[in-house]
Amino acid sequence: MSRCLRGILSLCLFVGTNAFAADLIMVRTSLGFPEAMLSLQTSVKEHGYKVARVQRIDIGLTGMGYKTDKYRVVFVGKTDEIKYLVNKYPQLIPYLPPKVSIFAEGSDTVLVTANPQLYSKMVDNQDRMIFDHWESDIYSVFDDVMKAE
Repeated sequence: MSRCLRGILSLCLFVGTNAFAADLIMVRTSLGFPEAMLSLQTSVKEHGYKVARVQRIDIGLTGMGYKTDKYRVVFVGKTDEIKYLVNKYPQLIPYLPPKVSIFAEGSDTVLVTANPQLYSKMVDNQDRMIFDHWESDIYSVFDDVMKAE
């Protein structure tokens, strides 16, 4: 078992499985890392979002002793929604645009993101529908990746 997965599992046990599971959306696919990354980016675009940036994390991880060369954070969003939310709710700046972590683990690939509902608590009621829509879309995107197997 990788050190990363052991750390995630330890955190799950520490904070309690139910609370942790509600805060994260995660899927495991048997797709290889390149295929899962392509499927993720394709589905994100098909749902009307832009891939703002793909950040490599593996360089820092290997420097700390982790054995992976396939770990990325994909920043996604709809420019108009992000600008609106940042202008109206500057406290959201550290959390936007939404991010999906994707990493290889053995022959599988894991995708994980924070549930957008976490951020809906930081906005007025009339703007919470944005996060409802994001949550629905992330489940759909992750489902697309799973169906690509």
